[in-house]
Amino acid sequence: MATDVKSKEFKREAVLYVEDPAHKQDTFVPTEPLNPCELEIDLFCKGIRVDDSCTIGEVGRPLVRTRAGLGSGLEVIIPGPLKDLWVNIPVEEEFAQKSYYRIVRDGDDFEIVDNRRGFCYPVRLSPEVQWYTRTTSRGVPMQRIGVLQGTYLGIYISNSCGFWYHSPALNCKFCTTGLNVGVNEVELKDVEDVVEVAQTAKAESGVTFVHFNSGYQTNRDLDRAAPYVKAVKSRVGALIGVQLTPTRDLWKYDRLIDLGADHFSFCYEFQNPEFFAKICPGKEKLIGQKTFFRALEYTSKKLGKGACSGEIIAGIEPIEDTLAAIDMIAGMGAFPTVCIFRPTIGSDMERWPSPRYEDMIVVYRHLYEACRKHGIPMDVTPNIEVSLIVQPGDTRYLADSSLATKLYDIKMGLMRKAARPYFWWARRPKNIKASEVLNP
Repeated sequence: MATDVKSKEFKREAVLYVEDPAHKQDTFVPTEPLNPCELEIDLFCKGIRVDDSCTIGEVGRPLVRTRAGLGSGLEVIIPGPLKDLWVNIPVEEEFAQKSYYRIVRDGDDFEIVDNRRGFCYPVRLSPEVQWYTRTTSRGVPMQRIGVLQGTYLGIYISNSCGFWYHSPALNCKFCTTGLNVGVNEVELKDVEDVVEVAQTAKAESGVTFVHFNSGYQTNRDLDRAAPYVKAVKSRVGALIGVQLTPTRDLWKYDRLIDLGADHFSFCYEFQNPEFFAKICPGKEKLIGQKTFFRALEYTSKKLGKGACSGEIIAGIEPIEDTLAAIDMIAGMGAFPTVCIFRPTIGSDMERWPSPRYEDMIVVYRHLYEACRKHGIPMDVTPNIEVSLIVQPGDTRYLADSSLATKLYDIKMGLMRKAARPYFWWARRPKNIKASEVLNP
């Protein structure tokens, strides 16, 4: 790949940004123990250090650097009275090495210790994945086909993102997909391997949701996804999510829905057009921000409220833009997926600081209010916990104790009960007839 002069310039800008005293790690110090969601947010912002008593790899899940690199942290479960929260805590990044948090082990018990005040939080490590050590019938290591991130199976279906292969490169500056795909996971997945891993994950890990994603494939993204969606839906039976660069050919979403897709997510990353163009040059030049918006609006109307998501990154663009993005996404009937920026190792932005807790708590309180205002379902789908983000349902811990909050809790509880038969039906293997599939 040709040397990318623009990337070097970007890295110099990042170093200057890090050295600016106004952007050093936040000075938040809790005066009382944090609730589970507050702790989750602070762990995403600060990362964690691993105590000598707790050797990673002996128990729990290994650190897995796949796809964009976000899943490279320590998978833990934070117990709580409303729900348990699954979180992938940064460990290897530079900012995590200076964290106030440590995870320690005492026999079979684990706890997170906050060195600022000495608060201790009991946690569980995410269950081990025995099938990671096995191979498919074709001899491919299963862990190089798909990984568990929380309770769902994530599979990067195709070749590495095309943005990396332009000269100069057009890759998103926070991403490491071009460094991981083909190295830490198989570059081009065989459909049979995918089906076998999905069957194994369903049988042994209780997976009910399979999430397919890929990088930019020159508007062939949805076409390449079709065989995987059809195979897993018809031969395995699961809820299917698709996260691909959007297309202007909206009929292709109808085709994937006919093949069994239940969910679409669109990672447009930034609401501010200038940040979108600068940090996501490929998406700006070859796709355009409005293409993401049109696809999100179209699929949300097709699948119904809360069935699709718009994905953004918090902690880089001005906070008012992030709040505006949340309002826009929820207003379309989709749920806002907000990822706390993680300066992943090897990315152009690895020297950028992690976000401030004080800012992120504002973002997630706003997320809860926006979902409640627009009636976006929270945690209605059973057994889907995503460890890479603060899920909308996690933010219930941040809500006030008003009557509106209590009424929304009642509404969500009723929706969960009413939706159980539907999700049982949607997870069944689907008999897909040729006549049901639109021809490309």
